[in-house]
Order: sequence, then structure tokens, then C-alpha cells
Amino acid sequence: MNDLIETIIESFQTLTLNKMRTGLAILGIVIGIGSVITLISLGQGSTQTIENQIQSLGSNLLTVSPSRQNDRGIAGQSGGGNSLTITDAKAIESKLPKTLINKVSPEFSSRSQVVAGRNNTNVSVIGVYPTYGEIRKITMDKGVFISSHDVLSMTKVAVIGPTTATDLFGEINPIGKTIKVGSQTLKVIGVTTSKGGTGFNNPDDMVYVPLSTAQKQIFGRDNLSSIAVEATSKEVMIQAQDAIGYLLLKEHKLNIPTDADFTIMSQNDLLNTVSQVTGTLTTLLGGIAAISLLVGGIGIMNIMLVTVTERTREIGLRKALGAKKKTIIAQFLIESILLTFTGGVFGMVFGILASLIISKIMNIASVISISSILLAIGVSSLIGIVFGLYPARKAANLQPIEALRYE
Repeated sequence: MNDLIETIIESFQTLTLNKMRTGLAILGIVIGIGSVITLISLGQGSTQTIENQIQSLGSNLLTVSPSRQNDRGIAGQSGGGNSLTITDAKAIESKLPKTLINKVSPEFSSRSQVVAGRNNTNVSVIGVYPTYGEIRKITMDKGVFISSHDVLSMTKVAVIGPTTATDLFGEINPIGKTIKVGSQTLKVIGVTTSKGGTGFNNPDDMVYVPLSTAQKQIFGRDNLSSIAVEATSKEVMIQAQDAIGYLLLKEHKLNIPTDADFTIMSQNDLLNTVSQVTGTLTTLLGGIAAISLLVGGIGIMNIMLVTVTERTREIGLRKALGAKKKTIIAQFLIESILLTFTGGVFGMVFGILASLIISKIMNIASVISISSILLAIGVSSLIGIVFGLYPARKAANLQPIEALRYE
């Protein structure tokens, strides 16, 4: 044990003799480890953010979307057709057992320029029923949500998200103000509570209007963009999905499932798809960052080889005085591991700080897992062993007489 401690102390003293070379060697590992931790943390954070946004859309959620048939009668891309109508939504609500279906929300959405005074923004305008707010777990910060009376009377009212409210009205309370969507002027009756979303379908950056108003007055359409269905529980979601599918096939007078002009996606399907995509992306980013670790490891090996050359006479003298081969190997391996382990620790700190700063600047989540940190430290030590072994063996295999003659 004492010999090991002495070897570690000696290795540390040797490395501090040439601080510039040691610092540059460590820097390669710092960049490599830091990059891996940063990219993995941001990748996992992005995955969690997207999953939270999907979960915030509602629980036990099934989404029915139209799909356009091609020339062979095969359904195409989801959302590409006009096959869904109010009649379909009412059929799902009235004809399926209440043990499977809890609530149904027919929806029509389209992007539009929304104007308020001199301010304008391009957002998703969604025509909804009151059940939309219940299924999508929307709560109100100010005012009220769309009511059944608004839908039946085709009222020209709107509920806006907090981001939309800020873009159009700044810090002014928008309740009672008017906005213009297309050629229609709508009165703002409510502002939703922020869900903290980002991106193209940010729930905080939307305008909700009565479905009848959206279809008849704003967009002039009779079809639906989607039908959201809340199953009674997670356990019956697959059963509910099948029941909706067979019901709509019957309503659309289609004989076999392959002829379906609609698609049904469950929340679990969406989460699994997102997890697969983001998981692949995170792995790819981690792989790219790992290349810098490889480069850093090669740098360590090069420096250790140079060190062996510089200390050839010292190695020969030690072997002539009786130093064993394993002692020489141990010393050079320890020096290599010290370099990479130190780089791993600094790289860990650099990676954590970088991921926090980037997440703050880009407004995305960052998940720093203990496993990624332990992996980084473990990998850095392994690099020290792998890339330090060759120089250590080369030093240990030097013949004492030849080493002492080396100039």
C-alpha cells in the first residue's frame, strides 16, 4: 500500500514538472467529457420537455385525424384529408359505451394572422367545444373559456394564450378587447394559464374560438382537423381505440381497416415515437462528442510516449537498481490515469455548467443524471488505462544497458 502511495505521489510530482504539457493533455479530456455530459443532458432535457408537453395536452387521450386516400384507396398522411365531420364526433359520443369513452372534443385548427391594433402575430386558431378545455386540462388565468352557448350561437368571441396576449396587448389586460382573425372581429373573453410550452404548437400561443365560428365565419369549412377523445382509463385505451376505429369505418361505409380514411393515435403511441426519435438523436450527439474523447485519449498517449523518450535514462537507472517491470508499468499507468481522471473531474464541472448555461439561453430543459457523470468519470479513467498501457509497456520493456546509453 505504501509503495502505491509513493508511486502516486511521484507520478503527481513528475506531471507538475511540465505544467504546460500536462495542462494541454488534460484539456483534451476536459473538452471530451464536458461535451458528452452537455449534449446528453440537453438531449434528455429536450425529451423530458416534449413528453411533459404531450402529457399536458390531456390524460388518456386518443386523437382521431383525417387522412387522404391515394389512387389505390390506401390512407395517406395523417391530417391530409377532409374525412372527419361533426357527425363523426357525435357518433363517437353517443354510440360508444360510457365505460370506454369519457369526453369527446371535435376540433378545427388552422394558422392565421391575428391583429390587435398595430400589433399582429401568426398563431394557431382552434375552433373548439367546451369539452376541449376539459380534455386538454386548460385552466383560465383571466375570464372564461368557450361555452356551449357560444358554439350554438356562433358567437364572435375568443380565448387567447398568455404568449399571444403579451404579443398583442403587452401588459394590458386583454379581457373585453377585440382582435381580428381573417375578416372577423372577435371579443377576447379569456386568457389561459401558461403551460410553459415552446415551439410550433405551443399551447400558450394559440387562439381558441367557438367551433361553429371557426368553421362558418372564419375559415368557411365543414370538416374537422381532429377529434380528441378521452378514454375512461389507461387500461381501456386500446379497447377504446379499436371501438372508435370500427365505428368510424361503419359511419364512413368502409369495409376493411386498410380502407380507413382516418388515423387514431394514442398518447402512448406519441410518447413512444417521441422517445425513439429523441433517444436516437441523443445517442448520435453523444457519439459525436465521444469522438473528442478519442482524440483526447490519443493526445494522452502521445504525451506519455514523449515522456518515455525523455525519461529513458531514468528508466534504465531504475531498472539497473532493481526496479521491477510491473513497477515501471504501474508508474506510467498511474501518470496516465491521473491525467485523464483530473480531466474527467474538470470536464464534469465544465459539462454541468455548460448544459445549465445553454439551457438558460435557449430556454430548454437540461437533465443532469448521476449515471452520465459516473459514466464520464469511468470512461476518462478507462481512457487513461487503454491509452497509457502502450507507453507504460514500452517503458517497462527497455533494456537497462541500452537505456543508460541513450542520449
